[in-house]
This record gives sequence, C-alpha cells and structure tokens, in this order.
Amino acid sequence: MDIRSLRYFVETVRLNSFTQAAEALNVTQSTISKMVRQLEDELDARLLVRDGRKLALTDTGRIVFERGEQMLATLRLLTLEVRDTQQTRRGSLTVGIPPMINLLFTPVLKVFRERHPDIDLSLREDTGQAIERQIAAGELEIGMTVLPADPALDVVAVQIASYPIWALAAEGTFQQGRSTLELKALGALPLVLLKDDFALTRSLRAAFRAAGFEPSVAAQSGQWDWLVAMASAGLGVALLPEPFIHRLAGERLDAVRIVAPELAWQVAHVWNGRYLSHAARAWLAVCQSVLGTSFDG
Repeated sequence: MDIRSLRYFVETVRLNSFTQAAEALNVTQSTISKMVRQLEDELDARLLVRDGRKLALTDTGRIVFERGEQMLATLRLLTLEVRDTQQTRRGSLTVGIPPMINLLFTPVLKVFRERHPDIDLSLREDTGQAIERQIAAGELEIGMTVLPADPALDVVAVQIASYPIWALAAEGTFQQGRSTLELKALGALPLVLLKDDFALTRSLRAAFRAAGFEPSVAAQSGQWDWLVAMASAGLGVALLPEPFIHRLAGERLDAVRIVAPELAWQVAHVWNGRYLSHAARAWLAVCQSVLGTSFDG
C-alpha cells in the first residue's frame, strides 16, 4: 500500500474536504483526488461517497480510515524514535567490563547517566578474553579488555590508559626507603598472582620468561583484594596496577614499582571495527571527556 495515498485519504476524511486536505498538505486538489482514486484502485474498493458537499465513508473506507490513522501514527512515532536514537537521546547499550577494570569506570558511568538518562545502559562483567570473543562473535557491541588483545580475533582495540605495575608485600619485605624493584628480583620471591585467564597474569608470565626465570607462585586468585590480603599476611608478593595501589590507604604493606623493565597494565576499548551504534559512540564520547582519550571508528 502506498503510504502517501493513505496519508492523503486519511487527511481528506479527517477534514471532510478535498479542498482543505489539499491546503493542509500543500498540494493541488486534483492531486488529492488522484491519490484517493489510486488507493481505491489498489484496494479494488470504493472508499468515499460524495453526498453533496460532504463526504461519506463506505464500510471499507471506514476500516481503511481507522487502520490508516493507526499506521500513520506508528510511522510518526517510528520517525521520532529513530531521530531520538540518532541524536543519542534514546537507545540501549551493553558494555562488557572485566571485574578489575570496572573500578576505573565509576566516574564514566556517573557522567554517562547524567548526559544520557534515556539510554538504557547495562554492564556485563566477564574476563577480557571472554569479552573479546563475544564481540568477535557479534554477541556484544563494545567492551573493555587488557592489552594485548587476541590477534586471531576480528576486533579493534584502542588503548584507554596505561598504568605501571607495582609489587606489594608484607611490611619489611623490601629494603626500607626503596621505591622501585627490578623485575629479575622477583625470581627469588614467592608470588601471589591473579588467575591465568587474566591478561595481566599472561603478560607477567611473558615478562618473566623474557627476563629468564620461572616464578615461584604461592597462590592465585580471581580477586585482587584477596591478593592484597595474602600479601599482607606474608604469603607472597602481589603484582597489581598502580590504580589499585592508591586504594590501599592505611594498609600496612610495602609497595614498590617494578622497573628494568617497567611493566604496564594497558586498558583498552574493543569493538568489531565495522559499526558502532549511536549509543556506543555516546559512550566513547563520555570516556573521552572523562579519561582524556580520543577514539577513531
């Protein structure tokens, strides 16, 4: 069914006049008449009957008018919703965030909620590896991971931030006044690490191999605060990114930055590189304003 013909018919019935409908739609009266006849031909049914200067609906015409009003109202609503989505006033977005990274994004979430209250935002917590796989499979639009991302997956990763790695241990473990520790010194110390499905642990193990030693791992956990507790109890040295060190005010721990080489925890956004919804672009814009990072794509 031709939507324009339907619109002209509905407006004619609503105003009960070909002339007034033509004025309202800014077309000629002959155009209105032609479009109404075209609709009747398409439906193979009479819709209007002239009764002097008035117009009367046939039974079929009444059905077409009622349903036509509903269809046109739905189309108007669709247009408004599309426009709102394009202007990022509405929409929905699910962001994949690994458990360790979520602590860094509280300010971003706050600003996003303030700027885009009508975008339905939800967070999906999973490991960076799992988030990368979900994005590559099209199950998730955008998320965060820790570099390096899996090169075998068809995803785009853009670094958001980079933080040095620190070693935490029970008070007195390191020489008093020391602020840094060479990586090779960890070869003589027991370590408590995050589980192997964390990118941080994978990159640390690669760094250990490059430095020529295999670490003595006393324990592994999926919770960074448990690593801190184990380090505080003297079970081993915990290796964590700098932001987590700043959250340990009041803890009785030695903290030194790893150097020679300096190791980095690199947080990145990851998406499929083909399309980003307006809601996802709004998310990236907020990240840029809060974190000071620019994104392409």
